[in-house]
Amino acid sequence: MAAPHAHLTAAKLGPLAGIRVVDLTAVMLGPIATQILGDYGADVIKIESPEGDLMRANGVSLHAGMGSIFLAVNRNKRSVALDLKSEEAREALRRLVAGADVFVHNMRVEAIERLGFGYAAVAKLRPDIVYCAATGFAEGGPESGRPAFDDTIQAACGLASLVSMGRSEPAFVPTLIADKTTGMAVVNAVLAALLHRERTGEGQYVEVPMFETMVAFTLAEHLGGLTFDPPPAKAGYMRLLEDGRKPAPTLDGHIAILPYTGEQWAAFFRGVGREDLAQKYGIHDRRARNVHMVAMYRDMAEITRLKSTQDWMAFCKEHDIPSMPLSTLDELPDHPQAKAVGLVREAVHPSEGKIRYVAPPTRFAASPASVRRPAPRLGEHTAEILAELGYSAADISKMKMGSEL
Repeated sequence: MAAPHAHLTAAKLGPLAGIRVVDLTAVMLGPIATQILGDYGADVIKIESPEGDLMRANGVSLHAGMGSIFLAVNRNKRSVALDLKSEEAREALRRLVAGADVFVHNMRVEAIERLGFGYAAVAKLRPDIVYCAATGFAEGGPESGRPAFDDTIQAACGLASLVSMGRSEPAFVPTLIADKTTGMAVVNAVLAALLHRERTGEGQYVEVPMFETMVAFTLAEHLGGLTFDPPPAKAGYMRLLEDGRKPAPTLDGHIAILPYTGEQWAAFFRGVGREDLAQKYGIHDRRARNVHMVAMYRDMAEITRLKSTQDWMAFCKEHDIPSMPLSTLDELPDHPQAKAVGLVREAVHPSEGKIRYVAPPTRFAASPASVRRPAPRLGEHTAEILAELGYSAADISKMKMGSEL
């Protein structure tokens, strides 16, 4: 997988080149965060139990332990299998931590403390370490310490209620949105803490809680009337919640079409010969547009169903109106934009053969992100890392043959 990036020099291995991350995360939230750090050049060492990350078994797989989701969020990492119930394994991890810059976990705080790798213990080994705990609920609240997964956080943070409006039964957003969004917050937090350390020489404890992160995510546009005290209205951004905001029907399918400004609505109604509607709704007054938005969407849907999706795409391009046809998941690798920028690429995985992967989307001009390693097999780099820590070949052989590792 490294072949496409063989031309990169040491100075262009990513903005985090030289940073070592000890990764005690599993499933989705932590792994997607540490993968991004790895894409940015960090040396990410993934610590797994002898059974491996639970996500190794999820999604589509050709071989046991190498499921499609694991492959998607664990590249640019080295896997070390350690049974941390063993003192020998814990000692190996302590040696690893002593040379690390970042320590990330998404275990419950009580569990990581019992293992002996809470913040105080880790900071004794490396005082300036950036220690990031991705928790379900922030410490100090009544829910702290509860197990948290995407579904439970979607329920708690209001997302499940939002997506259930207008449905006969409640539903979840059909993507791991809480895990992935909180994972992005972990990346931001680690980068900010590394900058703080660069400026001050100080490491620190960082907590990124899922519930609080997703409440902030959900309420960014939906705090609504609760912004004020006393509230003049309920929570919620009505443009998104009232009926009408959905793909518009066309002669042969659907299209996302969004006249947003008064000028764009005027161009739409003028272009379809319905300037009477522009006058009716007072489209140049934003408050008037907000009041009449549902009716405007309803009239737009009656108009769009008369032409094909491609006809409307051409119309919107001519009038500079934001629009996009609906893409299915299977169509995404061949989306013209994705193909033009090389977003979905192919590589040969050592055990899985020819695979597709999504390249790092963020572009750095001076220190580009890159894919240097494929997702590792369980414990693939255990001997390599132990040797780097000073273990002899005999010690490594004994440890690998024993029950501890």
